[in-house]
Formats: sequence, structure tokens, C-alpha cells
Amino acid sequence: IMVNFPKKKRTRCPRCGVHQVHSIAQYKKGKDSKFAQGKRRYDSKQKGYGGQTKPIFHKKAKTTKKVVLKLKCSDCARTHQVTLKRCKYFDLVAESQKKKKGQVVY
Repeated sequence: IMVNFPKKKRTRCPRCGVHQVHSIAQYKKGKDSKFAQGKRRYDSKQKGYGGQTKPIFHKKAKTTKKVVLKLKCSDCARTHQVTLKRCKYFDLVAESQKKKKGQVVY
């Protein structure tokens, strides 16, 4: 399924307590920190002879990821996140763009 989602949406703001217009962006994972405790532990364990010390996951079963949206309130600028269901194709569209036949627009 291809999901087209609007770039702006009126929904409840947790800080204001009322419905406001929110601008929507898709969540992206940030860069990993080199100094996180797990990374430091892993690097020290990998040092020296002995090869790979921890298992590397190979049995990947999922073909899609859940889409996470960041909703930013236009009034107070508070950002909160909403998770959508799984989909292969996700697009943020402006209101000016028309929907094509067979596409789902929420």
C-alpha cells in the first residue's frame, strides 16, 4: 500500500490541550554517538585478537518499518510523535497535490 499523508493536519496538542494545526515531518534516526556506554563496551571487547565477540543478526524477517511522524504545533512549537501502521511506500504531500486513483490519503 502507498500512503500519502498531508504536510499539515489539525490535531490535539498535548501542551495547548486543544486542536491546533500541526506541521508534519517523518522521523529519521540520528547518528550513533561514539561515546555511548554500549559502543564503548563493544569497542573494548572487540579490541585485540579473538575475532567477532558478539552475535551479528542475520535472520531479518520484516520487509517494512513502522512510519513515525513528528507533529509540531504551530501555536506553541511543542513536538510529539505518532506511529502509523507498516507500509512499503510513504509520502508527505501538500494539500495542493491531488490524489491519484488507488492511493490512500488519511
